Amino acid sequence: MNRKPDVQQGTLALMVLKTLDVLGPLHGWGIARRIEQISGDLLAVNQGTLYPLLLKLEHEGSIASDWGASQNNRRARFYRLTRNGRKRLQDETHEWNQTAAIIERFFEIKAEDFA
Repeated sequence: MNRKPDVQQGTLALMVLKTLDVLGPLHGWGIARRIEQISGDLLAVNQGTLYPLLLKLEHEGSIASDWGASQNNRRARFYRLTRNGRKRLQDETHEWNQTAAIIERFFEIKAEDFA
């Protein structure tokens, strides 16, 4: 049986911010499901990790929330990106791209590069 890996905490915030940036306001379950769908269902978003992160992002001012009705008419909290969240997303995307480029260099090196 293949178990889906959980999304790592540091990357989950970036995924949440990007999801809200692209799709607009969503409730927690919707955010989790979209991240799983975008990953091709290769990732599992743990609700016990997501909701504390949403509270943290809201406390930091990266997202804001309002109560509304979900698709099945249940009361749900809908999260949206703030101006500070867009700036954070831009900054973290830049940092992520830099880190990925550095790691890529390490995967490309060969022993003969040091001969």
